[in-house]
Amino acid sequence: MIRYQQIPAAKPKPCSAAFLAWYDRHRRDLPWRVGPGEVADPYRVWLSEIMLQQTTVKAVAPYYRDFLKRWPTVDALAEAPREDVMKAWAGLGYYSRARNLHACAQVIADVHDRQFPRAAAELKKLPGIGDYTAAAIAAIAFNAPETVVDGNVERVIARLYALETPLPSAKKEIRKYTSKLTDPERPGDFAQAMMDLGATICTPKRPACALCPFMEACAAHALGRETEFPVKPEKKPRPQRKGVAYWVRRDDGAVLLRKRPDKGLLGGMTEIPSSPFSETGDPATGEGAPFVARWQTLSGHVRHIFTHFELTLTLVVPESVPETLQKNPAQGLWWSPPAELAGEALPSVMRKVVALAQEKGI
Repeated sequence: MIRYQQIPAAKPKPCSAAFLAWYDRHRRDLPWRVGPGEVADPYRVWLSEIMLQQTTVKAVAPYYRDFLKRWPTVDALAEAPREDVMKAWAGLGYYSRARNLHACAQVIADVHDRQFPRAAAELKKLPGIGDYTAAAIAAIAFNAPETVVDGNVERVIARLYALETPLPSAKKEIRKYTSKLTDPERPGDFAQAMMDLGATICTPKRPACALCPFMEACAAHALGRETEFPVKPEKKPRPQRKGVAYWVRRDDGAVLLRKRPDKGLLGGMTEIPSSPFSETGDPATGEGAPFVARWQTLSGHVRHIFTHFELTLTLVVPESVPETLQKNPAQGLWWSPPAELAGEALPSVMRKVVALAQEKGI
């Protein structure tokens, strides 16, 4: 049920000019952000926005710097082997972003003559670019009058106007208010200012209202209900899934690896051969094993939280490894020497498997 609150009529309206003045004084110094009066590089804006999807600034910064050092332009990234891109992305999560990043770079290099489209509608036609990312690139890189709404913006606007409609139903209403508030002369700076405000002051649990440029105009603050917005539906329990990781190590220390299918969870990444992730995940079935063997279960488990479920992996080892496999692994399998294992495109969950195996001394 939607509740309605009486908001004091005397409160001032939010002012984008005053807000941008606050931003000019307090803007964050980020690796991908240009200084006042400088023109943003669309490639860097795009790269940062893709990396920042569902990932923190702290986690993204070293990956961003590494990518720019290795591939300073979009055509350099387009020409890179996809496997190298996946390896550089390993640990950042949401691996479909890496596949789409490489595919998008190739489209821009081959179809658009290395130039990013300037309009959000054209940007959305590129691999991996949705409504938010298209609007952000258009606004920040080309100063296009686009409405940019991410999670930070949703929180700021929901509090500013005390929106009682729960998310995600409130998204349309939030976009309407954001559009009206966006400064038409500086849409890119306005978008980045909103991101900064949500990340540093209008935070989810302990907003620093006394430092907020919108404090006097904020309806949630007037009601003393800042942390109640945005209204969210009740969380459902996270589903539990299980799986088996088949740890196979050769006498010289090399570890058997496999590439996951391009489609699906962790698509295109490297893995310790593993079973499908399901509600059972019984090691006795040998499902997904790289070869037929008697598998011994080790003590301890790997636990990893994905967006939509929590995974528990059981680690198993074979009683023996066939000689033919040691010399000529089947298609899709390969041996990674100890010196190269850390550089493989292993996602975080598989790095946890490696850590457990090394802890066990196997």
